Amino acid sequence: MTFRILWPLMRWDDDRSIERDALGEGFEPQFAAHFEEISDDDWARCDAIVSYVDIPRESRAKLERCKIFVTPKVGFDNIDLAAWDELGIPVCNVPDYGTMEVADHAIALMLTLMKGTHLHTERLRGDLIGHWEPTLNPFGKRLSDCTFGVVGLGRIGTAAALRAKAFGMKVLFVDPFVSNGVDLALGVERLRSLSEMVSRCDVLSVHAPLCKGTRNLVDGTALERASDLVLVNTARGEVVDLDALYSALKDGRVRAAGLDVLPVEPPKQSHPLLDAFTADEEWIRHRLVLTPHSAFFTPESARDMRAKGTEVAVRFLRDGILENVVDAEKGG
Repeated sequence: MTFRILWPLMRWDDDRSIERDALGEGFEPQFAAHFEEISDDDWARCDAIVSYVDIPRESRAKLERCKIFVTPKVGFDNIDLAAWDELGIPVCNVPDYGTMEVADHAIALMLTLMKGTHLHTERLRGDLIGHWEPTLNPFGKRLSDCTFGVVGLGRIGTAAALRAKAFGMKVLFVDPFVSNGVDLALGVERLRSLSEMVSRCDVLSVHAPLCKGTRNLVDGTALERASDLVLVNTARGEVVDLDALYSALKDGRVRAAGLDVLPVEPPKQSHPLLDAFTADEEWIRHRLVLTPHSAFFTPESARDMRAKGTEVAVRFLRDGILENVVDAEKGG
């Protein structure tokens, strides 16, 4: 028996050898760059779908044999889990492809701000001799005297926590879904209140997935108790209330922020924080570092997400082993 796996809206412009090598015998791949390339018969005959984005409702209605939908990435907030659940088709993700990359990026954003890397580089670009000022770093602190707070101690949050511990930082975390005792195993301190953690942190690193319970989790109430905080977000943009962050940066409760993610990507509407950043307004200069949702990317992580996404579908179709199923109750 041959299983057909469909990749709609395939983003990688190459020979797809990574996916083909991960398939093995007994599988027939179909790759499409656009939904319009996929016929009704293609939808009806596929046994699995691997896609970074959800497929249109009208396309889901054409599925007859599909047994699994795999989104080959960590986040699944752009997938209508309830709709797939109604069809009886499990949705799976790939939670282990970019763990190290995103944790590294979170620490890199922290270091960029706290060690003044961007500040010194830009000032020296303007005046290489006049701005040769080694002691000019308004955000600098000895890391081993600082406290690192983790919002969401999953795989990436744990990896970031271990990296912070390697710098000698005290690590706190908040995560209602983590079992008791994990704090003891990792040598970190568990708190039950985000506001309390914010009040005790020098750095707050966000690693929570986006769901109903985490949208705008880091809001004005949470940041009210911040004092000279460095905030880093490499999770999802909507977990941090951008209005609240703008206000906290304005009044100095947050002294600097490093963001790899925004609520809308790329940003399509004006926002005071982003307007101030692009205009290089003096009050925010060197206090905000942005990267374009790039924390996950290395050639190695791209290879992993493609191969692992394929392998999840293959294991289920060939061996009946269902991995990384995401819960419809946590979506949206």
